[in-house]
Amino acid sequence: MPRSLRQTIDETKASWARSKTITTPAHVAARPAEPGKLRIAFLIYRGNPRCGGQGVYTRHLTRELVRLGHSVEVFSGPPWPELDEGVGFTAVRALDLYREPDPFRIPARSEFTSVADLVEFGVMMSGGFGEPLAYSMRIEKILKNRRADFDIIHDNQCMGPGILKLHREGWPLLETLHHPITVDRSIALDHAESAWKRFNTRRWFGFLRMQVRVVTQLPAVLTVSHNSKADINAQMHVPLERLTVVPVGVDHTVFKPYGDVIKKKGRLMVTSSSDVPMKGLVPLLEAIAKLRAEREIDLVVIGQPKAKGRVAATIERLGLTDIVTTISGVSDEELARLYGEAEVAIVPSLYEGFSLPAIEAMSCGVPVVATTGGALPEVVGTSGETGLLVEPNDPDTLVGAIRQLLDDAALRERLGAAGRQRVIERFTWEVTARGTAACYDAILTGQALPESMDFD
Repeated sequence: MPRSLRQTIDETKASWARSKTITTPAHVAARPAEPGKLRIAFLIYRGNPRCGGQGVYTRHLTRELVRLGHSVEVFSGPPWPELDEGVGFTAVRALDLYREPDPFRIPARSEFTSVADLVEFGVMMSGGFGEPLAYSMRIEKILKNRRADFDIIHDNQCMGPGILKLHREGWPLLETLHHPITVDRSIALDHAESAWKRFNTRRWFGFLRMQVRVVTQLPAVLTVSHNSKADINAQMHVPLERLTVVPVGVDHTVFKPYGDVIKKKGRLMVTSSSDVPMKGLVPLLEAIAKLRAEREIDLVVIGQPKAKGRVAATIERLGLTDIVTTISGVSDEELARLYGEAEVAIVPSLYEGFSLPAIEAMSCGVPVVATTGGALPEVVGTSGETGLLVEPNDPDTLVGAIRQLLDDAALRERLGAAGRQRVIERFTWEVTARGTAACYDAILTGQALPESMDFD
């Protein structure tokens, strides 16, 4: 038997063996709603905050909603969310086809128990991303018999046909769409290095057709910035009157300056939840290579770039392995302390619908260099008093802004203090929760959505 075929069989057997150890977390009852407050079914198709901003949004928003007296039960697929005390949880089983250490795995036959499982696996085998579709099929069946348990559904960016069916069955529903994924697709296509990669990129983003079809039929859509609101209207054709802006927040009691943390001279920091062109890590690394020729610096990357991806290849090509450190799996306090060691935090994204890394750094009192991509000027501020802005995808302008901050301790201190004050005034999770609850009230009382819970 050829070795390659033997390896395939061995890997498949190993995957089957691992699949038998999968456990589904137990149900956690939600804290009951206080008098006059709401019972909320909060939906997220993959919930782990280490997977990106959606998981962070889920954890902190649901905690603050519970603090306001509402009852919240999170219905999540794997990887499972991290939730705080009082927040209920129901696991929505899935095949978890992209998990580590065996992404794109072949499930055991015993794992296929529903049509949704077959759909999820079939879409993966065709080169697409089937989690939102499969989750929407599963959650529609789960909630069908629980109408009496909830006042409203809040879906976090699934936008599958099952979500639309729930709406048509009479459920009041609020949809969160952080930014138009059409932007992700466009940037990924622009950076695809061959016709084959462009073909694969289009296949992967095939779920977008479904999401656009669904979201244009939903009655109320919450997004996190005015830039996202405009882009969702322009690119996904959601009418402006169905869109409202409620910015996300940061836990400013954790993301704060710590008196026992010592700054490290020349330390730069960037946070990126995914190794994709949109996050702008390659232009940043090119800037770092130019800066190291003139001074001693090092860069901490919070995230885990792919072992053979563009970022890892760029680090190797530019000879930066000795000054670039990647860190993942840290707690919020550990992350805040890492920010505290940095002289400058950088947000080099080509586009952001908001930017949790920007407000995390600002909340820690660290001066920020960010691009003008997407909503970043809304978040960081355009006056130059709370952060420095540069054009995206331009290593030379990044070099200039980072150099300016490294050479001016007074400017670093002034921007850091002003950035933290901006966060406390505008970007806390309590503000996010109160704005979101106002949207629930508008939906349930038949009123028009507010244009925004503005942060300006």
